[in-house]
Amino acid sequence: MDNPRALPVTVIVGATSKWQPDGPNTRFVHGRDVGQDLPAERRWGLGGALARRFAREGHHVVLTTRRRANAEALAATIDHDGGSCSVVELDVGSAESVAGAFASIRTQAGDPDVLIYNAGYMAGRELPEDQELLEHFPDELFEEAVATACRGPFLVAKEVLPAMRRRGSGSILFSNNQYSLRGRKRSTGQSLYYPRTMMRALAQALTEEYSEHGVHVANVVVDGFIDSPGTRALPALQERPDLLIDPVGIADAFHYLHRQDRSCWTHELQLTAASGAVSV
Repeated sequence: MDNPRALPVTVIVGATSKWQPDGPNTRFVHGRDVGQDLPAERRWGLGGALARRFAREGHHVVLTTRRRANAEALAATIDHDGGSCSVVELDVGSAESVAGAFASIRTQAGDPDVLIYNAGYMAGRELPEDQELLEHFPDELFEEAVATACRGPFLVAKEVLPAMRRRGSGSILFSNNQYSLRGRKRSTGQSLYYPRTMMRALAQALTEEYSEHGVHVANVVVDGFIDSPGTRALPALQERPDLLIDPVGIADAFHYLHRQDRSCWTHELQLTAASGAVSV
């Protein structure tokens, strides 16, 4: 492994998919772990594909996750492929955890060149069908949504922006979803996804404030289900795998955004499978 301080640094907040074989979404929806026969490019969903893409481009990739064990298999794969990476525990709901994690990142690897915010939540899925309206939502579900989609992006952006501004370069890329643009009647827990619109608004505000300082901020809307062990096992997607979005293609789009010439930066990018989006 190369000396991480000699490489550009990419931090991926939420580096492991909740839909990986033993992820919380996978276990909740399927009631069990699922098979791990997908190739490495899809085994860890978008977080894994992003990590592998930027590592392949010569970046030291910092995988952040609530529990180190969640990212150990992904880190081992990157190391095996000759990439450079490290794992740092981080809870986006805790200001102390975020500050401590980034202090560790700066000490071990240096100031980040790229920040990718990929943390997510699946609010409301655990509620009975007759309690899907906002009036039934427990306050703690709302707190989780705000911590993940609003407070978390604010805290991590605040950690990297000073050095990016002083350096005159850097990329902050938010991984968002279709709920930041619109609601869907057929899907459960719609009201609890509205904090996603605040993530989008933060990206807009940071673009206005920091573009002139050389910081590229973009909101990437992934409009559909990302291919991963947990999503591929969903009955509707087993019948229509063409509706799944390849995380490798998404990772290519993120790297494209980072490499864009500053005279023509993209602020918002929407990615949708050619076959259309699906609600499950």
